[in-house]
Amino acid sequence: MGEPLLEESVDVDPVEQFRLWFDQAVSLAIELANAVMLATADADGRPSARVVLLKRFDADGFDFYTNYASAKAHDLEVNPRAQLSFYWRELARQVRVSGSVGKVPAAESDTYFATRPRDSNLSAMASVQSSVVAGRAELESRVDALRLSSGDNELTRPDNWGGYRLAPAEIEFWQGRPNRLHDRLRYRLVDGTWRIDRLAP
Repeated sequence: MGEPLLEESVDVDPVEQFRLWFDQAVSLAIELANAVMLATADADGRPSARVVLLKRFDADGFDFYTNYASAKAHDLEVNPRAQLSFYWRELARQVRVSGSVGKVPAAESDTYFATRPRDSNLSAMASVQSSVVAGRAELESRVDALRLSSGDNELTRPDNWGGYRLAPAEIEFWQGRPNRLHDRLRYRLVDGTWRIDRLAP
């Protein structure tokens, strides 16, 4: 169990408090410390959740990347609100981030795409994410065809792939404590100012 999570000891800015916790998780070499559960809902309110990777964050929001034709993208098109849920077992910590979601600027998606391994980009270009395929051989064949046709040329980010940014309106920090009397502090954005409330575990 971790140290107490007290109102007087946390940063007044939840993004900076998240940065502190995230950096501690990374410093402990927690595997995939940036893995996060992304929950969305479709137009009928049916929820869907899956793990994605956090690629950057700042005061503007939390970024992840995907195919714009994926199931999550369809959800966000009709219901542009979502929640991210981080869990670091080694630290007995959880963070939930809720807010509105929009696409990151195309130039930022281009920049990130250029940093990815070439084979990862070939896979992203070949996959029509969330669509039904005949089998793995079909996917591998698409990647092989792209690899052959592209040669050694620089790959260009396809228009149907890029980033999303979740702009936080609420961030909750959960710290595991003995006897399940856990600490929960919730930041809510009220009239442009972050308000901190303690929630019962």
